[in-house]
Amino acid sequence: MNYSEIIGVGSSVPKLVVSNDDLSEFIETNDEWITARTGIKRRRIAVEKNTSDLAFESAVAALKNAGIDKHEVDTIIVATFSPDQLSPSVACLLVKKLQLKSRVMAFDLNAACTGFIYGLEVAKALIENGTSKCTLLIGAEVLSKIMNWEDRNTCVLFGDAAGAIVLKVSEEEKVLKSYVDSSADINNVLGVAKEFNNKFKDYVPVKEYLYMNGAEVFKFAVKAVRESIEKVLELNNLNIEDIDYIIPHQANYRIISRVANKMGIDINKFYLNLEEYGNTSAASIPLALSEAVASKVIKEGDKLLLVGFGAGMTYGATIIKY
Repeated sequence: MNYSEIIGVGSSVPKLVVSNDDLSEFIETNDEWITARTGIKRRRIAVEKNTSDLAFESAVAALKNAGIDKHEVDTIIVATFSPDQLSPSVACLLVKKLQLKSRVMAFDLNAACTGFIYGLEVAKALIENGTSKCTLLIGAEVLSKIMNWEDRNTCVLFGDAAGAIVLKVSEEEKVLKSYVDSSADINNVLGVAKEFNNKFKDYVPVKEYLYMNGAEVFKFAVKAVRESIEKVLELNNLNIEDIDYIIPHQANYRIISRVANKMGIDINKFYLNLEEYGNTSAASIPLALSEAVASKVIKEGDKLLLVGFGAGMTYGATIIKY
């Protein structure tokens, strides 16, 4: 049986750093208010680059880190809900940007902030069933283009970024079993409204802005993260003590802190970088993973638990041996 392993990681963030104080110049907020409620101090905003640009830069970095030729890649999966355009996909744009010559299967996957977890499960399956031998998996978002910059409850939370990994066929099982799930968003608490123009149907135009009921998302997130951690440990016959680091979706410090308290997990077991980047949705887990590897926080042989949640409402977790 084929197995898969991560052989390279990389990331890309825009140059523009927007602090909480910067936001206070045009909306009613302040650093103390944002920090106390989210743990976020700064975020990166793409001014000239789009999702495919950040995805490309993270892919190049991951391929370099992996030490392989780009033409070994036979599959590209991009997790995003802020693509450059509806079609072609960001993944197909990357085939062009990377100038790949060989046969490459390329597609986007939208599971919102859980996108990277879902994408990893798909990438693993493709390698294990022999469809792929080398997959480039990327989480990339330019959320600033779908923000309502007059809504202080949402625009303070998000940032732009991309993170990538290279997965290759392996004789040793290093990407373990995943737990992925979804729960119907009956009350429409999180999503992006899109205006569609249909001449033959009456409709009410809606701006393409991200919307969120923060209180409801908070309750869902705490439950979903806890459940995902418990289920994925059970599936792999492991205990939390077997895990070296938990890399969560970087959404809100209070969510992660609440989960840690409820489960009796030391908060230092969670690798966090949301203070610097905010919530970068599908990019947040691979961005944190890449940063943790680059800073040597994560070492070869470490067991990592990746866990996320997002609009849909999607959630899930996986365990990898790095």
